[in-house]
Parts: sequence; C-alpha cells; structure tokens
Amino acid sequence: MMTAHDDIKELWLDAGPKVRRGASERTCIVTRRAGTPGELMRFVVGPDEVVVPDLKARLPGRGAWLTPTRAALEEAIRRNLFARAFKRPVTAAPGLADLVDHLLEAQALDALSLANKAGTVVTGFAKVDAAIASGHLAALVHASDAGDDGVRKMAQAVRRSRDDGEDRLPRVALFTSTQLDLALGRMNVVHAALLAGGPSSHFLARCTALEVFRTGDMTGGALPAPVNEPKH
Repeated sequence: MMTAHDDIKELWLDAGPKVRRGASERTCIVTRRAGTPGELMRFVVGPDEVVVPDLKARLPGRGAWLTPTRAALEEAIRRNLFARAFKRPVTAAPGLADLVDHLLEAQALDALSLANKAGTVVTGFAKVDAAIASGHLAALVHASDAGDDGVRKMAQAVRRSRDDGEDRLPRVALFTSTQLDLALGRMNVVHAALLAGGPSSHFLARCTALEVFRTGDMTGGALPAPVNEPKH
C-alpha cells in the first residue's frame, strides 16, 4: 500500500522526458513546491548511478526536479535527497553544482554566438554608441573585467538617447573579455550591444538562468541594474 509519504516522494519524479503525467507541474525535491518544467531544473541518473543535470529536459529515464539555484542543489546533495527521490543509492558528486554552473555558462555563450551570427550583436565602442543612439537595443553587454570609465560612458550614452533621460536597459556582465572574444570570434571585446530580436532574447534568457543559479534571485531582477541608476 502506498502511504502519503510515498505519494509525496512519487511526485518528485517524472516518468520520463516524453511522458506527461496529467498536469505539467513538477515538484522540487528540496522545497516540495510545484513549478513548471521551465521553472525547475531536471536531473537524471546515468548508467553508473551518478546524478547528472539534464538542462534541456531531454535525457531518458525518470527525472527529479529542483529549484534552479546553486543553494537548492547544494542542499539536495547535503541531505542526500537525490537518493530519496530515486529510491535507491545514487551518487551526487560534490562538484555537481560547479558542473551545472559551467553548463549554464556554456549555454549562454553559445546563445551569444548564435545571436552574433544572426546579426543582433554589435561590438566596438563607436558602433555600440551608434546602436545606443538608434534606440533599438535589447541590452548592453560589458566584459566582467571592463574598466569603470567605459561602463559609465555607455550608461551616459543610454541616458542621452532617452527622451526622459532614464536608463532601464538590462546589462550583462557575466563573462570576461576573453570569453566574449571566443563567443564572438573577435579580439578584445569589452562592450557589445544586443539589438532587439529573438536571438538576443534567447541569450538574455540564458543569462538570467545563469544569474538565477548563482544568486538565487527568482524575482525576475537577476540581471544587473543600469549603472549608477536606482532600481525602479
């Protein structure tokens, strides 16, 4: 006979990536709060009984779902919740959180590369300044090792381009100049502008996922606020 406790544990797992179990909601194994697959992160067990992340929710086998933050993942590992969810001994390596961070970062950089190929990324201080003046930007990208002076000049340019003088443009400062160079196939990328469009939106979504994982901010304000401007 299945007890109420067993029923709760059963809700922690899906029946596979292609199987719908009635409602589309899943349950976090840490918080036991329900969320859609797009709001949670899926993990499966590999052939060697090691827990692996399934960020695209496509890997075969039953999956356990988790609030998509480093803190939640580290708690699941510390409390051995994956073994409880999968109802058998499984290994969640101590470096699992670092692996997820690396994969999320790689997804974001891949999305930036695709946006660049689609023509929605502008680089170079002068070209970025011109793109700001056009008023068709989705966001600004600054290398995490960019100088403060250049970042401030970009912020001033954004404010000058707005009739109300306000700057609510999202900023991305998650990647080093070297990482931006590799993603964009150019040298010495410090600042970039994202033109409005689907590829840019996809990149920003990947950046938000990375920042949510790192900071735990699930409120929708994970990306950095405009420089020297109060949050509204």
